[in-house]
Amino acid sequence: MDKTTTNRAQGAAKEIGGKIKKTVGKVIGNEQMEAEGAATEIGGKAQQEAAKGAARVKGAVEEVAGAVKNGVGRVLDNEQMAVEGKATELKGKARQATNR
Repeated sequence: MDKTTTNRAQGAAKEIGGKIKKTVGKVIGNEQMEAEGAATEIGGKAQQEAAKGAARVKGAVEEVAGAVKNGVGRVLDNEQMAVEGKATELKGKARQATNR
């Protein structure tokens, strides 16, 4: 698992834990617990969004690097380099699309 995936998973766990704590606090009438849960929930959501943003940036870099390698491969008539570049470019586009 890469760092971005780990951060997204940790953020999701925090969000769920916060929701649970918020609900328990509400049910038992403990406003402090409810507020702490809400804060944890928001922090988890923020962590997930930050991880998505990092993944989109990584995808954009891969896309550009792949396009350059593809272009250089075509100019040099190096089919393997062009194919590898296109694969990296597509991987970058996919990474960006899955992290919207």
